Amino acid sequence: MRAVSQDAYGGPEVLREVRLPRPVPGPSQILVRVRAAGVNPTDWKHRANAGFLDRLPLVLGWDVAGVVEAVGYGVTLFEPGDEVFGMLPYPYGVGSHAEYAVGPARAFVRKPAGIDHVQAGALPLVALTAWQALVDTADVRPGQRVLVHAAAGGVGHVAVQIAKARGAYVIGTASAAKHGLLKEWGADEAVDYREVDFAEVVRDVDVVLDPFAGEVLDRSLGVLRPGGIAVSILAVTAGHRARARELGVRVAGLLVEADHAGMAAVADLVERGLLRAHVQEVFPLAEAARAHALGDTGHVTGKLVLEV
Repeated sequence: MRAVSQDAYGGPEVLREVRLPRPVPGPSQILVRVRAAGVNPTDWKHRANAGFLDRLPLVLGWDVAGVVEAVGYGVTLFEPGDEVFGMLPYPYGVGSHAEYAVGPARAFVRKPAGIDHVQAGALPLVALTAWQALVDTADVRPGQRVLVHAAAGGVGHVAVQIAKARGAYVIGTASAAKHGLLKEWGADEAVDYREVDFAEVVRDVDVVLDPFAGEVLDRSLGVLRPGGIAVSILAVTAGHRARARELGVRVAGLLVEADHAGMAAVADLVERGLLRAHVQEVFPLAEAARAHALGDTGHVTGKLVLEV
């Protein structure tokens, strides 16, 4: 099979197309012929050796949308020919930037008929991150105030939609040029982080979703109401936890997990017309390095997707 691999850590130039043996599904696994696979910030961070994986050669990619090619012993959920989407177990189940990927059957659900593989391939990692942060961890409820940082980014734009689907009042931070998109996705307020300090204009928030950590997370704790929670998808320090205790709020650090129930919830939102990925650009598999180079700029709106 064709795959995009790297033998060294570094910039996008380390990525190259190679030929590898097609994987074989083991017990409780399925083999998926990949039709599309999202590219996420964690991919370009791992490419540069700034992530969890310390092994070479390395095929990146966690998002998968495609068609079941074969099933392993004990799999009852799917049969060959089923269209599925899901996230390979993060971080060690990596490998979707290839023609075939193998993973646990229960990391996948059936692809909604109303979306194509590119749309499906864009969703799993960011949607599971947002769902596990806002629903499983923060238990967002109708009428609560939710602040989403980087609301035009991969996780952020999906989080806006999920929070809105839960009945929340949603505030998003993004550059002014992206405020129109935030409103389309359901945000009730948009804050231009380049011109305004969010900590001066946002108050009494129940939930913050933070992809930055550091001082942004520290200041985010100050906009929470007593008992509120900030969920970070980067490292939470002892200093953050101490400040949260002082303020009477909570802070949690989340690492996304493969999750059959979460994917089923994501698929349900898609089918109900409440969730859709914004795909900025689609690249052929052989041009994965171009996708990574664009990701390295830090100016991606929504998602980048590789089409296989």
